[in-house]
Amino acid sequence: MTGSILAGWGGTSRTVSDVERPLDLAALRSQIIGAGPRGVITRGLGRSYGDPAQNAGGSVIDLTSWSGILALDPGAPSVRVQAGASLDQLLRELLPHGLWLPVVPGTRQVTIGGAIAADVHGKNHHVDGSFGNHVLSLDLMLASGDVVTLTPGGEDAPLFWATIGGMGLTGVVLEATIALKTIETSYFVVDTERTPDLATLLDRLVSGDANYDYSVAWFDTATTGSSLGRAVITRGNSATLDDLDPAERAGALDFAGRQVGRVPLDLPVSMVNGLTARAFNALWYAKAPRHRIGEVQDITRFFHPLDVVGRWNRLYGPHGFCQYQFVVPDGEEAAFTTAVEHIAASGHVSSLNVLKRFGPGNAGPLSFPIPGWTLAVDLPVRAGLDQLLSHLDALVATAGGRVYLAKDSRMSADAVRRMYPRLEEFLALRRRVDPDGVFRSDLSRRLDL
Repeated sequence: MTGSILAGWGGTSRTVSDVERPLDLAALRSQIIGAGPRGVITRGLGRSYGDPAQNAGGSVIDLTSWSGILALDPGAPSVRVQAGASLDQLLRELLPHGLWLPVVPGTRQVTIGGAIAADVHGKNHHVDGSFGNHVLSLDLMLASGDVVTLTPGGEDAPLFWATIGGMGLTGVVLEATIALKTIETSYFVVDTERTPDLATLLDRLVSGDANYDYSVAWFDTATTGSSLGRAVITRGNSATLDDLDPAERAGALDFAGRQVGRVPLDLPVSMVNGLTARAFNALWYAKAPRHRIGEVQDITRFFHPLDVVGRWNRLYGPHGFCQYQFVVPDGEEAAFTTAVEHIAASGHVSSLNVLKRFGPGNAGPLSFPIPGWTLAVDLPVRAGLDQLLSHLDALVATAGGRVYLAKDSRMSADAVRRMYPRLEEFLALRRRVDPDGVFRSDLSRRLDL
């Protein structure tokens, strides 16, 4: 056990916790039952942007060594895997069998336990929903030390769904069985187009997304006026063998998980500021093709371009950044546009701006997605940012939307109660399975969960 300074991927809200790495179930059970007054929370690869995997003055359990693939059933198809396994590791194992995870977020450096706790989503939510939709069962260690097996439709279904998106506050996920997809190749056939403004962007997504399994738009948050929200839409479907050139077919299931380097040090100043972000926005828009169809792209290029550079979050310097992701429901396009206008006019400029359409949500009371529009922006921390985000919180809540807990590091307890209408249902179940509040985190204390 060591005292460690922990932060989320955004590098904000650093706190000190005792990090424990149990080697077996008996040791894990002992650490949970023997947790001190500040409680315990589980941590994976630290890719939550905010503070849900920190526990100031308490214990944090690192389960990344619990990473075994326990059973693979190509016939079902499904995989049984320990919670500490990363999506990167799992995809490398699955692809030679022609298998693929049904939901993949914007980075592969996420554990199975983290994907469940945050109920992660990808570019295909409008088709396949979020990660929790594809969990067939999971084993959960409760605050009592007991282990229960949960399924989405079983006797303990309410606890299963509270664990999906529950930010680790119902117990420790030990292992899970995940439904898989069959694929012919590890490539994607991609169409790209530029749109000149926000209204055109929203219209193109509504009218065209039904033709694609995967859809995402990057857009410019720095340009105002008639070009507000100009964007690059990237949409695609899994490539078949016939989509590949004959020379590529021998490596059709290869894993393109390259990394060209990493930011080696924590930088003393942020490399992301108003000047560099505006320049990046202009360059990114200008370099994109006006309209290109049928381009074959590999996994990293299509899904995970940021994984090419390790520890890219260090570019934001010692103060870090907030990734603010919100969703507003269908019919609230005016509120979405107002939020974009506020960001563009604020002077807080983001380079990484991702817009997606969500389909129906699932039964998780704290799961983030609802049918509508979701936007994520990476905003360097500087004076005035909290005022902007608090203003956006109020706008989003009034529109019936919500902020993603896995990326939050500063929202208030009042705000989260306005955004998540089933929060009391979650808290009642949490009190039943963890009456002494053993599972705690910096996020749970801040939001009074």
